[in-house]
Amino acid sequence: MTSKERLLTCLKKGIPDHLPATVHQWQPYHLKYYMNGISDVEAFKACGLDASISYFDNMGQTQFMAFKESKKFSDEWIDIVEIIDDDINNTVLSHTVQTPEGNLTYKTCSNQKTTWITEPLIKDYDDIKLLKYLPVPKLDKKDIEKRYDEVGDAGILRGFVWGEQAGCWQQACCYYGEDKMIYAAFDQPDWVHELLGILLEKKLQFIYESLKGAKFDLIETGGGAASSTLISPSMFEEFCLPYDKKIHDALHDVGQISSYHTCGGMKGIFDLIVATGTDASETLSPASIGGNIEGPEAYEALHGKVALIGGMDQINFLEKGKPEDVKKEVHRLFEIFGKGGGYIMSTCDHFFDAPKENLIAYGEAARECTY
Repeated sequence: MTSKERLLTCLKKGIPDHLPATVHQWQPYHLKYYMNGISDVEAFKACGLDASISYFDNMGQTQFMAFKESKKFSDEWIDIVEIIDDDINNTVLSHTVQTPEGNLTYKTCSNQKTTWITEPLIKDYDDIKLLKYLPVPKLDKKDIEKRYDEVGDAGILRGFVWGEQAGCWQQACCYYGEDKMIYAAFDQPDWVHELLGILLEKKLQFIYESLKGAKFDLIETGGGAASSTLISPSMFEEFCLPYDKKIHDALHDVGQISSYHTCGGMKGIFDLIVATGTDASETLSPASIGGNIEGPEAYEALHGKVALIGGMDQINFLEKGKPEDVKKEVHRLFEIFGKGGGYIMSTCDHFFDAPKENLIAYGEAARECTY
């Protein structure tokens, strides 16, 4: 099997020739400092891993981009950027968004590894009225096809549903803050549903305009703010499930399949994840990196219902471990999640300082896990 065939077989809950092993988005920082600046596709090949390439262009993740100049999104949503600090290790940006009915502001900070929000976009309940002017980008399907062809048989091309996060609840948390969203869910649930409905409408617009006919192998949905390490199953059922189900139904309607991302906090919501209608569930993260999946409970609850992706603790094994530790962990995870196929081993999240020899050992061990 080629890497593409291997990964696609598992996404269809089938049995491949051997365990596929990949990473969750190869980061530019690691490529620059540990892989001599090669591309992500080249890095997968160099380490003997199955490529899982994420396409980011025009996905609408506006707050996580470190803009160096003002950017005009539309005539009704103009983002004016003030550079507070241009240090590459501490870039601080202040944004003022101008709309026909008023302004919104937010701030971000970034370094070479990541970007985070320091001031949310939405500060008062009435601010959501201005989100009607938030533009929904259209993807360049020819550019996607070009990237798809570049990946070729080395692996799969992944896309996203528009937004800072793919899920409605998760994007709302980016705009308002996780703690404030949780309080609002109890104090002003109607307002929360109104906000989620606004975001859902735009996500559905994006799906039907940009993902229909787009050459992706997998579309990522969800996001960490719906993790069971952050919100309760009852909150997930009310504020995530109805919206995620509509997103997944729309993806299926345009011929795409989805992987629902919960950043590892899955215990207690296994049945709810299945009920969203997703095709795959990720990232099977253990407690050592903030998740709550430690043993076979996820396999027993989800195997045969959705494909499984994840499991590899990228910090304690790929970054801090030795090659023999990595290999031992690969075989352990294969015994837990690999029975009967339908499992793609992947890092649970990003890594930045993993030695190349550990990544090579990761690929070697996966090829030893045959069916």
